[in-house]
Amino acid sequence: MTETATAAHRAEPTDTVTTPVLDVVIPVFNEETDLGMCVRRLHEYLRDGFSFPARITIADNASTDDTMQVARLLADELDDVRVVHLDAKGRGRALRNVWESSDAQVVAYMDVDLSTDLNALLPLVAPLITGHSDLAIGTRLSASSRVVRGPKREIISRCYNLLLKASLQAHFSDAQCGFKAMRTEVARRLLPLVRDGEWFFDTELLVLAERTGLRIHEVPVDWIDDPDSRVDIVDTARKDLRGIGRLAGALATGALPLDELRQALGREPLVAGVPLGMVGQLVRFAIVGVLSTLAYLLLYVVLQSFLGAQPANFFALLITAVGNTAANRAFTFGVRGSGGVVTHQFQGLVIFGTGLALTSGSLFALHHWAPGAAVHLELFVLVLANLIATSIRFVGLRWVFRNPGSRAEAGKLR
Repeated sequence: MTETATAAHRAEPTDTVTTPVLDVVIPVFNEETDLGMCVRRLHEYLRDGFSFPARITIADNASTDDTMQVARLLADELDDVRVVHLDAKGRGRALRNVWESSDAQVVAYMDVDLSTDLNALLPLVAPLITGHSDLAIGTRLSASSRVVRGPKREIISRCYNLLLKASLQAHFSDAQCGFKAMRTEVARRLLPLVRDGEWFFDTELLVLAERTGLRIHEVPVDWIDDPDSRVDIVDTARKDLRGIGRLAGALATGALPLDELRQALGREPLVAGVPLGMVGQLVRFAIVGVLSTLAYLLLYVVLQSFLGAQPANFFALLITAVGNTAANRAFTFGVRGSGGVVTHQFQGLVIFGTGLALTSGSLFALHHWAPGAAVHLELFVLVLANLIATSIRFVGLRWVFRNPGSRAEAGKLR
């Protein structure tokens, strides 16, 4: 069975075949040498060692060599192999094209070099077939994974995934492993939101799935890196950084309809209004708190020289309190969009009043007992008072953002 697809036309297959449970996509660009060996090896595994009906789809990404001819010969030779041709390059474009139109229950992809041990395929897709999970990814960064690759790629991979955790609050361990699967019904709902058509496609898909509340299953894999990889690391890194910036901006502004998707597909938190566990919230609150305290102390030192201690404390605390509430709203408690911003800031300022009372009271007491106290002593007392005020602020903000309806409201008001 051979199928050719472009951006403008898709030819329907004429042969009648059994609807597969799994559709494995192999995106290729100029792989005429290795394609035949890899497809035959995968086909043999699916035929003899796999528990469900499966199909292989070779997605040719505008190859300029004889890849397309080799793919057609394979489709003629082997059952349950088809070919899709795209006129534009890009792994993400190929996957989107095939996944959105697939009639299989589960769609997957793997790199043409088959770097991942095929014995991980069934553990990858089984939770999707049973409905337990929505996406599944292979991970090379698990303690139980066995990986053979050079130190350069190892360092780049780990740094990239750490960057995703810091910038996009990602919880999955390995964004770029070329071994992933997804329930087709979920893919059709999520893929229209994924803008990237190249290497950042995987990352964007996973981040959106996680924010939607989908369950991502991770499988430790045995992986042998292809030394002949043609990926341009510098160009890919540049595009990835640009993609991270774009996606972070869309998430921060509430430009994506994640609330609607969460209601349709995702799993809500087990405890209403608490999108993260207490530990996760404390860590993020602490990060915001450290940055806010540094900003507060800097403002206080600048303002104290010409306003005096009490006015400087008031204005420094007020400015940083507004920024602190906005940062915790989005980063710590996951509230997006413009809905409820004014109310949340007002409630945050009420909590700010408690901090003001503590810090102002501590300054008053210090000046009462030590009228000539130096600035560094004032800063020491203020830091202690701020620690107490911060604890109160965390409890207060957790109460302010306790209601998940604030996020639904934000989605409706966008």
